[in-house]
Amino acid sequence: MTDQQIHPVILCGGSGTRLWPRSRAVRPKPFLPLVGEQTLFEQTVARCDRDAGFAAPIVVTGTAHLEHVEAQLAGDREARVIVEPSARNTAAAIALAALRLPADAVMLVCPSDHHIADCAAFQAAARAAAELARQGWLVSFGIAATAPETGFGYLEQGEAIDATGFKVARFVEKPDRTRAEQFLASGGYAWNGGIFAFRAGTFLDELAAHRPEIAAHARAAVAKGREQGAEFHPDAAEFAQIASESVDYAVMENTARAAMVSAQMGWSDIGNWEALHTARGGDDHGNTVIGNAELVDCRNVLVESDGPRVSVIGLDNVVVVVDGDDVLVTTRAGAQLVGKLGGAVNQ
Repeated sequence: MTDQQIHPVILCGGSGTRLWPRSRAVRPKPFLPLVGEQTLFEQTVARCDRDAGFAAPIVVTGTAHLEHVEAQLAGDREARVIVEPSARNTAAAIALAALRLPADAVMLVCPSDHHIADCAAFQAAARAAAELARQGWLVSFGIAATAPETGFGYLEQGEAIDATGFKVARFVEKPDRTRAEQFLASGGYAWNGGIFAFRAGTFLDELAAHRPEIAAHARAAVAKGREQGAEFHPDAAEFAQIASESVDYAVMENTARAAMVSAQMGWSDIGNWEALHTARGGDDHGNTVIGNAELVDCRNVLVESDGPRVSVIGLDNVVVVVDGDDVLVTTRAGAQLVGKLGGAVNQ
């Protein structure tokens, strides 16, 4: 009998430096409760509910984050964890998961550090994407664009496949402001949210066709790997031979089977403090306060403090974050540059 479940593959990597000082290499943003009481990772797992047709999750992570993953899986005995011996980007990470699944299993690849406000809409989009995946398509979630964002890639919608799915006419790299405004006005473009659905075997076939060396070393790393309880450890020497490349560049932009489903689900990549401020919402003046702070005559200000009292007067569009001995002060526009700070962000 064909497996009708959707297999969530949750990717946990990176150091989350753009949300410094709250997010750090030792505890990056997927494992923090940034929007609501659950962490972003816990929210990602919870959206893929077994009662909604999802299988137990496969989490792909590195040794640096393994302790956080195990703690926040909350004793889920069916969950499996693939421990990457080194960081080799998303094409390799997805290949590992695909090689641990039956060829006809539908994978739903989800970053672990995104916020999605509408869980029902996410699940509906996942079911639509899974149906296309069963037909041999490699499916991207096309996030309904609500602003001319220059920090995201875009998908151009092509001809219809069925009532909910479309071919991808082309992938567009991060545009400048003028092009982003044109995309938004045209209505034919969506943000590329980095969420994908495809059959494990289809993905591996496409990876072998377009990046044969990545496919071969990933297959060898799995063949020589070892199981340790719920964990699987690929062979480190074979995995180290893999070129670091995203799934977008390695597969999605090269395949002739790229498709998309539209998703209006209150999505945010929580990519910086400005995005987090937007996801959290604010008071009547657009201000958000977490911790001990007072604002007077301010507009669109975010203040977060883990202890010291912060007072802000007469400022607009500013972010102030206090975490231990570290203090960040930036404009909302400047939040895009936090990841470019020096050594402190890697601590």
